[in-house]
Amino acid sequence: MTTLTIRTAMPSDTDALERLAQLDSSDAPKGPVLVGEVGSELWAAISLQDYQVVSDPFRPSGEIAFLLVERARQMRRQDNGPGRLVRAFASVTGHARPRPAARLVH
Repeated sequence: MTTLTIRTAMPSDTDALERLAQLDSSDAPKGPVLVGEVGSELWAAISLQDYQVVSDPFRPSGEIAFLLVERARQMRRQDNGPGRLVRAFASVTGHARPRPAARLVH
């Protein structure tokens, strides 16, 4: 059984990313990159800067590319800071987070 690993690309992945981009007839993704690795081979990659995706057209890599896009979107949401509700609460109350409820002491 082979395992899918989604991870951040390392400098040692540069040659594999170049080969993957050549197979996909495009440029290698720039900036921070997430890769989808099956076994020990890169099947797909996405740039976290501009969401450029490259994948191996000779392997069933479409679903891996989709997972990489979804993971990149999750990571971007995390980087954007607190959600809309927290920002709205802060704008009304002046507090970044809701205060805990008061405790009754007996």
